[in-house]
Amino acid sequence: MAILIFVGIIALPSGPIAARPPIVPSIDDPTRIRTDQWHLTTLNSGEANKISQGEGVTVAVPDTGVYPHTDLRDNLLRGVDLTGEGESSDGHSDRNSHGTGMAGLIAAHGQEGGRGARGIAPKAKILPIISSTADNQSSPDNIGKAIDYAISHGAAVISISSAGGSSPALRRAISEALLANVVVVAAAGNRPADTAVGYPASEEGVVAVGGVDKTGIHAAVSVTGPEIDVVAPAVDIYSTSIDGKYRKGTGTSDATAIVAGAAALIRSKYPYLPAREVAHRLTATAVDKGPPGRDDEYGYGVIDLVAALTADVPPLGFGSVSAPADAGPTTTAVAQPGDDGDGATARGLATLGVIVAAGVGWVVIARRRRHGDDPPPRISR
Repeated sequence: MAILIFVGIIALPSGPIAARPPIVPSIDDPTRIRTDQWHLTTLNSGEANKISQGEGVTVAVPDTGVYPHTDLRDNLLRGVDLTGEGESSDGHSDRNSHGTGMAGLIAAHGQEGGRGARGIAPKAKILPIISSTADNQSSPDNIGKAIDYAISHGAAVISISSAGGSSPALRRAISEALLANVVVVAAAGNRPADTAVGYPASEEGVVAVGGVDKTGIHAAVSVTGPEIDVVAPAVDIYSTSIDGKYRKGTGTSDATAIVAGAAALIRSKYPYLPAREVAHRLTATAVDKGPPGRDDEYGYGVIDLVAALTADVPPLGFGSVSAPADAGPTTTAVAQPGDDGDGATARGLATLGVIVAAGVGWVVIARRRRHGDDPPPRISR
């Protein structure tokens, strides 16, 4: 049976090693952790959060569970334990720290006075799903079950910080998530254990995430490949951990959670934007690195939170319901005061037709996005 390994690496005194239980981080000072979160400054998250904080968006985190950390618990929903080995059936336990770290990178709200950790989308909600045992391992089928649970419980984004083999059940679940208009973000994988982009990041339609270091250069730990879409900070990333403490991690797991937080910001700012257009905003506004256009180390580049929320991004092919960034909230196709039922119904059917048409072209367009020779749409800045 194929095994998926969660691809975060914990920095210990003896050097980076694959995460093994029990992980008990020694970082416990909430007054310094925000300063240590260098990725927030690099990505200009403060400016992005003036525009969006992820309100109204649920991000599912299939992982080792999520400890109800002080910096995070207000955004923690009731989830599920699919392994039967956790201490809490609602997903509010973590014997490893990996899942808690990923959740914090996405949606930690921190504490008053700038204390504690902060996530990219500090008002998004986290749906914790224990799909991995305490040794950071899971089966593809378990990840598939986690995705099914996320879809049925209203997740708009699924953050999968794992990479490995696939199975029919997992491939079906990924397909169902994309058809359900869910943004699926997944880790590319970590060297030296991984040599190529793992599954589900390698699946068409999934946002495959690689990593960069503090200088913005490709992180040595991050695998490369033609499936990489975008990159994000992945080295010495600070976040929440178990027992109310904090962790420092290195790996594409962390970069994936950061990109999932970015997707939450976009989904909150543009609530009726299709999932494929959310992914398109991430790639089209990314800061190009390496050779011009997409390349196997950086994909389309380093995510740009502010640009993803404000740029006038051309739509990705026919059938898009994307709107300019300054166009204001998109209206839904429901009856408004003074409307007759037939008019509202007609608009609803028209909108549905647009979304269905967009879905039909998804596979072809996604492949062009990943493998095309042309640079992505650029913005002026």
